[in-house]
Amino acid sequence: MTEPTQNKDRLFADKLLPGDFVFDEQVANVFEDMINRSVPGYSTIIAMIGVLAERYCQERSNIYDLGCSLGGATLAAVSRLDCLEYAAIAIDNSAAMIQRLENRLAELPQFAGKIECRCENLQESEITDASIVVLNFTLQFIPLKDRADLLAKIYHGMRPGAVLIISEKISFPDEKLNQLFIEMYHSFKENMGYSKLEISQKRTALEKVLLPETLSTHRARLRKIGFHSIDVWFQCFNFASMVAFK
Repeated sequence: MTEPTQNKDRLFADKLLPGDFVFDEQVANVFEDMINRSVPGYSTIIAMIGVLAERYCQERSNIYDLGCSLGGATLAAVSRLDCLEYAAIAIDNSAAMIQRLENRLAELPQFAGKIECRCENLQESEITDASIVVLNFTLQFIPLKDRADLLAKIYHGMRPGAVLIISEKISFPDEKLNQLFIEMYHSFKENMGYSKLEISQKRTALEKVLLPETLSTHRARLRKIGFHSIDVWFQCFNFASMVAFK
């Protein structure tokens, strides 16, 4: 599978005026490098989403990648599927991300007609007949007050036995552990080549936009909606990926 060209992420290398993080043209241009150097285990998460999709795809169902960015999870899933007549739907509200995904798909004829790209607000997206729904580091950018409604809409649009895969940056109720994992994460980013200035400025840009929650909060909300068999299948520092079943 062809990988997108990775432009080096230098967006926060120079002193910047304060401002919130947005998924604009600049971010889309360096996103592949940014996400792989910013999320420990990201490539493993993407690969295992493909494995989970292969196991739980139901014939003649829909597969949704909500907040798809450049379509990594979508492509990982579709590249492994052998079930019949499924539809893969990749949704993101960033026009720059969707345009790049469409450009990439144009160079991958093996996926022709298998993936539908939509540039829309996923809070307004229709979810129907789904056997797999992926929220890969997406829910954390949804306002806290809207998260339960979004997950309930997803739940009602899923088939019985369908799986939700949800990856998130998380926080910890124990302040000592929370601080430990933050410091370890910052050390990870330095080892990936980011300077202290880059780490600090990006953290400031994200602090009002990316709002992490504890794993217990995620589990309780999913159970209340109706999901079952909820647990973490991957975790590194303050990043985790969970599965939940309808």
